[in-house]
Amino acid sequence: MGVTDEEVRRVLDSIDALGSTGDAEERARRLTELLDQWPSTHAKVREMRQQAIAELYDSGNGLTYKEIGDMLGISFGRVRQIIAGETVSPKRRKPTRKPEDNA
Repeated sequence: MGVTDEEVRRVLDSIDALGSTGDAEERARRLTELLDQWPSTHAKVREMRQQAIAELYDSGNGLTYKEIGDMLGISFGRVRQIIAGETVSPKRRKPTRKPEDNA
């Protein structure tokens, strides 16, 4: 996992550098470009993660949801959601609004 951790760290460091080097106009342009590309990049990363987790699960012939969850530090339910392609984690879902009591 050390290599992966280093790769992630380099990506995060690169993002930090976009906002901390150069004059304000340069930073604003670079950050705008990153944000413009972010939705497709985010979707691509999500799809790659889904594929990797699906490979670990191997249609039930590999690791269990719990084993994968323990390995990745996420719940087994979240593993199931990722494999199923459910993109909104429970923590990020908007709460259901209750009908207001007009009495």
